[in-house]
Amino acid sequence: MGTTDAIQLAINILRIVQQELLLFAGFWFLVGAIDDIGVDFCWVWLKLTGRAPVQRITREAAAAPLQGCAAVLIAAWREEEVIGHTVRHALSVWRQKDFILYIGCYCNDPGTIAAAMSGAGADPRVRIVIHTNCGPTTKADCLNRLYSALQSDEQALGRRFRSVVLHDSEDMVHPAELAVIDAALTEVDFVQLPVRPEPQPSSPWVAGHYADEFTEAHAKALIVRSALGAAIPAAGVACGFSREIVANIARQREAEGGAGPFAAECLTEDYELGVLVWRGGGTSRFLRVRDANGHLVATRAYFPGRLEDAVRQKARWLHGIAFQGWDRLGWSNGIADLWMAVRDRRGPLTAVVLACGYMLIVIQGLLAFAGFLGMEAQLALSPTVLAMLAFCSGSLIWRMGVRFAFTMHEYGPAEGLRSLLRIPVANFIAIMAGRKALIGYLRTLRGASVRWDKTMHTAHPAMTATNRMPA
Repeated sequence: MGTTDAIQLAINILRIVQQELLLFAGFWFLVGAIDDIGVDFCWVWLKLTGRAPVQRITREAAAAPLQGCAAVLIAAWREEEVIGHTVRHALSVWRQKDFILYIGCYCNDPGTIAAAMSGAGADPRVRIVIHTNCGPTTKADCLNRLYSALQSDEQALGRRFRSVVLHDSEDMVHPAELAVIDAALTEVDFVQLPVRPEPQPSSPWVAGHYADEFTEAHAKALIVRSALGAAIPAAGVACGFSREIVANIARQREAEGGAGPFAAECLTEDYELGVLVWRGGGTSRFLRVRDANGHLVATRAYFPGRLEDAVRQKARWLHGIAFQGWDRLGWSNGIADLWMAVRDRRGPLTAVVLACGYMLIVIQGLLAFAGFLGMEAQLALSPTVLAMLAFCSGSLIWRMGVRFAFTMHEYGPAEGLRSLLRIPVANFIAIMAGRKALIGYLRTLRGASVRWDKTMHTAHPAMTATNRMPA
């Protein structure tokens, strides 16, 4: 076989691979596009019919006493750089007296213990709980230790908390948060407020892509989800539960051999807790509320700014939601909740489809170059495939427009334009995270233990004067 024949054979193989990848990726891009457009149309309908209003809270209502005491749980492992700022800021902006911050630390993490104590000062609204187990175990295990401390306090004080609120060590809370959650829990068992990733000049691409994704999720997808009556997943941040629903879930887990309401063997215990509220007959709601100054009542935080940290964090989310969620939660019988569960768990498939899409770009480039050299390289496409590609191209343009609009509305035109340029970055992170999540899941199937592969934080929004929320 001559050189020309060998090259032509390689081209023919590439054409076959191109055709198979085109059919596979094109089909799943089509399915994903229909899924996303369905959510978009639901959101537009809700807005046009006035069924998705943004509520308002006055300055007086934001500072009013709560209807009952709130327990705020924060699990911390090696968070000495941020936990002090989180505690200090929460104590300064939450005007209410009827809440207790439970900070869970580990006996082998003196830095976090010292930072938490420094942030708390002598404020009686803070209790630092030291886990006797050496860290890190899992976040859920640390939260269960805090829940045990909460129960002990209830017995000692002779009164019961009204609500349980979850936060992370790096969070910058909003002054009106506790009041909004407290009011909502008079009608529902679980309420989730938005999370707002803060822009980071040092990482406009990696950290910035979180702003794009969270804005769409918390300004559109969760609104649709709440309106359809599907389960609302808890983000583990800015979410509040009635004391009774948490107690019910704790009793259920203890009957199954657990040690509290949080699944210690689960990487996304917060997501699972939100779903279990709905599965147990509880009611949930996602709320968007603005304060007297027009600011969104949301938790602000800095998300990972390094590529490897973003991949590790998203791999943990995919592992917990897609793989463990399938194993542990199964599937719902309700149509709306089934739809949303499929959306939650499509991450690994999305990673594969995106990888195939980028492989197609490379192959198309090679074939175009071969055609430029005068070889027979181009693949003849059927009318059906051409129609599918045309729809996918149109849906991509629509998707880019939607992303730009939502990001621009929350962060301004400059970030809106950057959101379009960040799409390849987000796709690359999704591909790498999908691979890492699959490897991690396969390891657990072989008996490996689940560990708290957490994100390290070195900066806090409250450290920057321009990010301070009005008290």
